[in-house]
Amino acid sequence: MNDILLDAKGQNRFNILVQWAAVAAQSGHPVPEPAHLELIACTRVVSVEGSGAAVVEMWEPTINWMLKQAAFGVADPLLHLPDELRVPVGSSRQEDIAVSDSAPVVDTQEEPVAPVAELPAQPEPAKVTPKVQAVPVSRTPKWELAAIEQVQEAIKRYIQPLEALRARDANEGDTRMVVTDMLCEGLDYDKFKDLTTEYMVKQDFADYGVRIDKQMVAFIEVKRISQKLNERHLRQVLMYAVNEGVEWMVLTNGAVWQAYHLTGGLPVVVDLAFEVDLLGPATLAEKTELMFLLHKEALKRRRIDEIWRHRAATEPGALLDLILSESVLDELRKEVRRKTGITTTAAALSEVIRTEIVDPKLIAKMYKSHPGGHGADFSARH
Repeated sequence: MNDILLDAKGQNRFNILVQWAAVAAQSGHPVPEPAHLELIACTRVVSVEGSGAAVVEMWEPTINWMLKQAAFGVADPLLHLPDELRVPVGSSRQEDIAVSDSAPVVDTQEEPVAPVAELPAQPEPAKVTPKVQAVPVSRTPKWELAAIEQVQEAIKRYIQPLEALRARDANEGDTRMVVTDMLCEGLDYDKFKDLTTEYMVKQDFADYGVRIDKQMVAFIEVKRISQKLNERHLRQVLMYAVNEGVEWMVLTNGAVWQAYHLTGGLPVVVDLAFEVDLLGPATLAEKTELMFLLHKEALKRRRIDEIWRHRAATEPGALLDLILSESVLDELRKEVRRKTGITTTAAALSEVIRTEIVDPKLIAKMYKSHPGGHGADFSARH
């Protein structure tokens, strides 16, 4: 028994049992030996072998109760020990308590003491099982998670090849090879089924035509990696889209990817949905979020539409149209009168906004006549 080493909690259990044993011995009851109490405090098993085993067995319910109270953090369990546990099992005193409890005559002098074991007590810190928060179930569809992962891995994989292309000022053909790999390995297009290279449009050729379910949905124009994408490149792919009735256009030099939406009409309206630079300072997550919109499964489900609509609704030209509308100018006129007492006209306010508040380049762009309307001027959008 001398080899038993108790930790702080074991020592606390042992002290409680020793205190209880001393009180029980004073009442004339046989109690377990200190060595047995130390073993029980260590193992928390109310059982010993050899001499003294019978005494321990007599007190098993009491000792178990005391250990449970210690585990719950009760400072002095002995004060709350129920009467039926103050005597060993099989003693005449315990039988008297049992008979008294079952008798129909009620003792009005004192009420029975409710067992404290049923009362809530503060748990012992070491014994409390840590509360594991349930992991929220992702509502993101499996196809989307798989597509995002595919795009992210592709971006990481092609960063170095793109940097190498830029370092040696690779030509358009070499750039196109990397773009093809990105389309197939990163955006999940089948090279033979979904992509058509050198797609002929009225005696000219688009670099890529993109099909989804046999339907042409986009044209992609590739430029050499060192070339800055500009409005001339946009006009080139815009011609393909207008002639074929395709609403999505993509310009890329391998590193920079721009996605444009075409709205038919007279004139046609072209809106930049997004632009992402794979070699730029944005985080991997930000690059992945935008490139995901060009993934075959995302484009098939038109995930890009929401981005495009928001961008189109809030681009400077569209907002200026709203500000210069009759309804807004009329409300502005009323507000000027309410705050200053000055009466003005909508026309006067419009003139001030056009000439003194808004960037002249934006005004020029709004009234510039070109096939793409105010949305096609790439340089102004940048």
